[in-house]
Amino acid sequence: MEPMIEKLQQAVNESNYIVFFGGAGVSTESGIPDFRSQDGLYAQKYKYPPETIVSHSFFMRKTDEFYDFYRDKMIITDAKPNAAHLKLAELEAAGKLKAVITQNIDGLHQAAGSKEVLELHGSTLRNYCMSCGKRYDGVKYIVESKGVPKCEDCGGIIRPDVVLYEEGLDNSVIRRAVDHIARADLLIIGGTSLVVYPAAGFIDYFHGKHLAVINMSETSRDGAADILIQGKIGQVLSQITV
Repeated sequence: MEPMIEKLQQAVNESNYIVFFGGAGVSTESGIPDFRSQDGLYAQKYKYPPETIVSHSFFMRKTDEFYDFYRDKMIITDAKPNAAHLKLAELEAAGKLKAVITQNIDGLHQAAGSKEVLELHGSTLRNYCMSCGKRYDGVKYIVESKGVPKCEDCGGIIRPDVVLYEEGLDNSVIRRAVDHIARADLLIIGGTSLVVYPAAGFIDYFHGKHLAVINMSETSRDGAADILIQGKIGQVLSQITV
C-alpha cells in the first residue's frame, strides 16, 4: 500500500482541482453501518428487506413501519466526523479540493467543516411537512416524536429530505456534481462499491489526469485507476499532508 499512498500524495501535490466522490465506507469509521458489507444492513434480518423499507412506495403505504426502521437504523445521533471527513475539509480549506460529492445522508462532511458538499441522496438532517412544507432541521423532532411524526402547524406527515428507492435525484445537484467531476484534474473515489446508479455513472464525466480509488473491496473502476488502494479511507487519507 505504501507506494500507492506516496503516489496519491504526489497527485494531491500537483493537482489544483481535486474532487472527492464517496459512499457509505467513508462513514463506517464513524460507526455508521453501510448497506452491502458482510455486517451491513442488507445482511441483517427484518420483516422486509431494507431496500424495500427505504422505498417510496413502502414509505407511502407503511409509513409507521418505515419510521420504526428509520429511527433504529438510519439516524445515528452520536456519530462524529472521522479522519477522512477531516482531511477532506482540510484539503478544501487549502484550496485544493473543490467539492465533495457524497452518497451519504449523515451530514458528517459538513460537521467536519466541508463547505461544497453535494448530497446526491439528501440528508437525515433535513425534514419537511409533506402538506405545508414547514422545515424541521436536525433529527431531534423525528427522534423524539412517536410513530409517524406530524407537523406541529398543520398535522401533516413529516418526511426526511432523503432520496428513497424509486425516487429521482435532484437535477440541480446532478448538474453541479457532473460539472465538478468534468473539471477535476484528480478524482478520488472512496468508500463506495460504485453499484448504485445513476450516481456511479457520474464517474464517466471525468477526463482528468489522475483517478484514485480507495475502497476495502473491488470496484468497477479499479481497472481505470492509476492509483488503487484497498484499505480504510480514513486510515489512507490521514497519511496525506496538505
